[in-house]
Amino acid sequence: MKVSIIGGGGLVGSCAGFALQAGKIVREINLVDVNQELCEGQALDLLHGASILSDQKITFSTTVGVKDADVIVITAGLRRKPDESRLDLINRNVTLFRGILADMKTQGLRKDAIVFVVSNPVDVLTYLAIKELGLPASQVIGLGTVLDTTRLRSMLAQRLDVPPTQVQVTIFGEHGDSMVPIWSNAQIAGLPLEKYPGVNSTLIAEVEKKTRGSGAEVIKKKGGAGFAVGVSIADVVHSIALDQRRILPVSSLVNGPYGLRDVAISIPTVVGRKGVLDTIEIELWPKEKLALQKSGQVLRETIEKVL
Repeated sequence: MKVSIIGGGGLVGSCAGFALQAGKIVREINLVDVNQELCEGQALDLLHGASILSDQKITFSTTVGVKDADVIVITAGLRRKPDESRLDLINRNVTLFRGILADMKTQGLRKDAIVFVVSNPVDVLTYLAIKELGLPASQVIGLGTVLDTTRLRSMLAQRLDVPPTQVQVTIFGEHGDSMVPIWSNAQIAGLPLEKYPGVNSTLIAEVEKKTRGSGAEVIKKKGGAGFAVGVSIADVVHSIALDQRRILPVSSLVNGPYGLRDVAISIPTVVGRKGVLDTIEIELWPKEKLALQKSGQVLRETIEKVL
C-alpha cells in the first residue's frame, strides 16, 4: 500500500510518516509538500533509518505523487494559535484546502483511493472534501476525535496508575470545543469505570477539563502536536491497510444516527480497506446524546456560514 502525506514536510506530516515507518505495514510512504527542500529533508531522515526499521520505499514529491496512492493523508494547513479554537481556523484554512483538493482532482485519484483529512478544523474540511472530490462519501474520512480519545485515555490512565491500553473511553462529536466524552460506557480492563477504585466525579471532571485544553497546552509549550497525532494517524491508516474493520471515532458523513444529518462528525465507525464500512449507534446517557446533537448543530451552522 502506498500512503501519500500532503504536508509531509511539517510537524504533523513528518510525525505521521515516522509512525507509519515504525508500524512496518504500508509499502510506500510518499511525502508531499510545497516546501520541497524541507520535504526532501524529512524523506532523507526517514530513509536513513530504513535499514533498522522496515523495508519500505520512502519518496517525496509534489501533488503528482498522490495519483497512484491508496491512501492520501492531508495534514497541510495553517497552525492553530494558543487562544484560538479549531473552528476559528476555518476561514483561514478553507481557501488553502480548496486549492489542495483542486490539485488532487487535476492530477487524478485512484477510484478506490481513501482520502484521510487531518487538517483543522477537521470535521468541516472533511465535509468539504466529501462534497468537492467526487468520491463516494465512504472513501473520505477525517481524523475526528481519534486524537482526543487517546489523550483522554492516556491522561485517565496516568491519574489512576493503570496501563493506558486497558483504558476504554471514547470521545464523540466535533474535534473541538463541543466534543463529548462518553463516560456512560467507560471501562478499565473491562471493569466499569464508575466502580473502579479511586474514581469519583471530581477526578472525571478534572481529566475531562485537562483533555479539552490539552491541544492548546501542547501548542503553547512546544509549538504543536506531533507524536500523538502521528500515531493516531498511523492507527487509522493501519486499520485501512489491513482491512481490520476496527471501530474508531473517525469523522465521516453522518445521516441518521443520533438524529445527526448532513454533517461530518465522529461516532463509532467501522474502518477498513474501503474506508467507512458502517457506523454503530449505541445507547447513551440522555445528556450525552443531547450534547452530541448540539455538537452536530455547531458544525452544521459553521458549514452553512463558510462553505
